Amino acid sequence: MSAEGTRRAIFAAFFANLGIAISKFVAFALTGSASMLAESIHSVADTGNQGLLFLGGKRARKAPTAEHPFGYSTERYFWAFIVALVLFTLGSMFALYEGIEKLLHPEALESPIWAFAVLFIAIVLEGWSLRTARHEAKPSRGKRSWWRFIRTTKSPELPVVLLEDTGALAGLVFAFIGISLAELTGNARWDALGSIGIGILLGVIAVVLAIEMKSLLIGEAVSPDVDASIRTAILDGPEVSRVIHLRTSHLGPDDVLLAAKLEFTCDTTATLARAIDTVEARVRTSTPIIRLIFFEPDFYDPTRADGEEALMTGTAEVVERFNQAFNDHDVDAVMAAMTDDCVFENTSPPHGQRYEGAQQVRAAWEEFFAASPHAHFDGEDVIVTGDRCVVQWVYTWKDEDGGTSSLRGVDVIRVRDGKVAEKFAYVKG
Repeated sequence: MSAEGTRRAIFAAFFANLGIAISKFVAFALTGSASMLAESIHSVADTGNQGLLFLGGKRARKAPTAEHPFGYSTERYFWAFIVALVLFTLGSMFALYEGIEKLLHPEALESPIWAFAVLFIAIVLEGWSLRTARHEAKPSRGKRSWWRFIRTTKSPELPVVLLEDTGALAGLVFAFIGISLAELTGNARWDALGSIGIGILLGVIAVVLAIEMKSLLIGEAVSPDVDASIRTAILDGPEVSRVIHLRTSHLGPDDVLLAAKLEFTCDTTATLARAIDTVEARVRTSTPIIRLIFFEPDFYDPTRADGEEALMTGTAEVVERFNQAFNDHDVDAVMAAMTDDCVFENTSPPHGQRYEGAQQVRAAWEEFFAASPHAHFDGEDVIVTGDRCVVQWVYTWKDEDGGTSSLRGVDVIRVRDGKVAEKFAYVKG
């Protein structure tokens, strides 16, 4: 998602929430509805949250200083985390307090027609805001589900806007149901229950946002397909013979730090310096979000303890990236984590199946994920030695009747050049 698209989504949410907040406060003043007051505070919190996102975006553009040499891109993650705290305290806690208060001391609604009118206006505005956010996010979402996109995107604004707008629409439905039941039954406690429902909903959204923003603040690596693109760019020339190990960290959505230990094919310091510059330029061209690059030249030596440790660490990381892409059901990311001449073999009855080459393996994964859209892979034990890895796993899926089934097995994996070259899956029993 482009920076301009992000701004459009935030602007749409800001003006929609501002208009909704004003209309809801008017409706609350006329009706005294607890649900309307809870929704009013919710909209005020959402409006302020868009302002915090704007603030984070502006501060993230500050130039690096001696005190902060890596820049201020992480400000976007910090202010998005503050948004989660605001949503929990000002939105969720207040809605719960107001709902419990009205549940204990119910008051009859006045002029409920105003509440329904404002709810209709709010639903239209929130729907427009959500539509804008979905439209701007769709190009970068690709084939991922919206939930998976929210969990894996590196842009903090997207989870905030998408979850806030979705939660706002759900909250409006709660308010509508609560006010409607209060009018139909003559019992104002239904309105109070609507406010409590809104509070619980906002609390759940706030917790989800806090978890995602915490992960981004700590520092997340690039996605498996971006990692594969970086490795390809490094090795796409005569300067480097091997990637010994590689680390990445998102300082911001479009600001990545890259550190790698590489084996260069250079004989002199001068040629090494030129090789480093060439490889850096190639990486920046293939992956423009890489801003800071640190390369450490070294010789790969599997007989050295640290060399063997680095190799095994690299193997484990490759397998972990592959398994993450597998659980995302992202065929492109799975194939980006495998070599062009990859081999995949399983023990499907009666005699198992073997797929050779990227085309056959891709077709196998596409068929597999289509048949098991909700399946999940969990590694129970991992043993790494050199470029080989053995993974003991449990595979879980949902049955047609809604139940859950599972089976266990073992994978034997061989890694080459930072990618999975061979994967042999054996099912137990």
